[in-house]
Amino acid sequence: MTFLLDENFPKAAASALRGMEHEVFDVREMGMAGCTDAAVLAKAEELGAVILTTDRDFFHTLQHRSIHHPGVITIALRKPSRAAIIERLDWFLVHVPSEQWAGRAFQLRDNTWVSKPPLQQ
Repeated sequence: MTFLLDENFPKAAASALRGMEHEVFDVREMGMAGCTDAAVLAKAEELGAVILTTDRDFFHTLQHRSIHHPGVITIALRKPSRAAIIERLDWFLVHVPSEQWAGRAFQLRDNTWVSKPPLQQ
């Protein structure tokens, strides 16, 4: 799987993901820090990468921007820390099959998560 870390996502996640044999890009390393959400989405589509972010705007507005994206995972915790964000991402990677990510935005909260559009039951 290929991931694109938004500038607000912990850099430590890149090391963890690479250790699981994933390809990881980071907007900070690509000279895209401070760019618009639309530019991040366009780059993710170009790379075929799932966006990892803590920016809730991606979850709330993505369906109005594009339906042909590889997926967005937004981690929205009440008390975010690098460890808590990575722990929540690890949970997601184990529990939600990657075949279901394309075209969806996921928001992972402290004890719940939601998908737009919803996953089929």
